[in-house]
Amino acid sequence: MASDNKFSYFFLGLGIGVAVGILFAPKSGEETREYLKEKAEEGKEYLKRRSHEIRESAVEAYEKGKQAVARQKEQIAAAVEAGKAAYREKVEAAHAPAPPADDLAQGI
Repeated sequence: MASDNKFSYFFLGLGIGVAVGILFAPKSGEETREYLKEKAEEGKEYLKRRSHEIRESAVEAYEKGKQAVARQKEQIAAAVEAGKAAYREKVEAAHAPAPPADDLAQGI
């Protein structure tokens, strides 16, 4: 609530300052209107340019994020496949028939 009052007072002061500045400006009304028109146009162009720059950087960040997710997805898929292959090897080794006792004795 106190923050709202601060903003209200700020904008009230800003409005009063602009009004007093225009009233006591050394330029004629026509010159002042032309000046305000030029500044408004400059502000409009600045906002267009900045919004375009922000949009471009947002698209670039989105694309980079998309590529990073794709790389991580590929790495995770490869790791899962490696884990599955290792598991299958262990299972096959555990289920492989034991060599006959004669083969073991000959190896000694």
